[in-house]
Amino acid sequence: LLALISSPVAPLSASRMSTSARKAKSVLRKTIRSSLSSLTPAEISSQSYNIFERLFQLPEYQAASSVGLFLSMPEGEIKTNEACRRVLNEGKTLFVPRVGLDFEQCDMELIRVPSTDVDSHLNEEGDMFYSNWPKNKWNIPEAPINERYTSAAPGDIDLLVVPGLGFDKSGGRLGQGKGYYDRFIHKMRSNQEADKKEVETKPLLVAVAMEPSLLEAE
Repeated sequence: LLALISSPVAPLSASRMSTSARKAKSVLRKTIRSSLSSLTPAEISSQSYNIFERLFQLPEYQAASSVGLFLSMPEGEIKTNEACRRVLNEGKTLFVPRVGLDFEQCDMELIRVPSTDVDSHLNEEGDMFYSNWPKNKWNIPEAPINERYTSAAPGDIDLLVVPGLGFDKSGGRLGQGKGYYDRFIHKMRSNQEADKKEVETKPLLVAVAMEPSLLEAE
């Protein structure tokens, strides 16, 4: 699944999320995670490759100078390592998430990958710029907290790749349940949406997901 999203990512439709929304979401998340866990490494690699090949052909991607892209969880998620490598090889500025140590805040920043990290790792076979970064509780690498790693401000990211557990054909999204991307997108877009002179609101959102995450709308 790959889809351009012109407006902020919406929750799944009200018909799917009725009065027992929290329970319904929990059940749906478990079902999707089970389906994702059944994919073989070869299937994940193949789907990941095909999805990002489509992304790289988008005129919106080709026109972007800066890209926000998540780093993958070890299992059950589309793989982004080669996509990150390609974004950097094409000379674009790459921003990646950092949630920090206070998970209860459910807040997220996107951190600019500095040129020093790119130069150190980009051309090394099998190595990545984040190889020496610390990992969070989900075992995902995150940029260290120091002055070399700066946070994105509104307008810094041209195109943001948005992950999710589930998407329906109307553009509804089911995330992991913490609201990281909802808050981040609102923070990046709020000032721009209030400015009527802004022609295009940044970042442009592109949803990516593997086949088990595509849901039939009810």
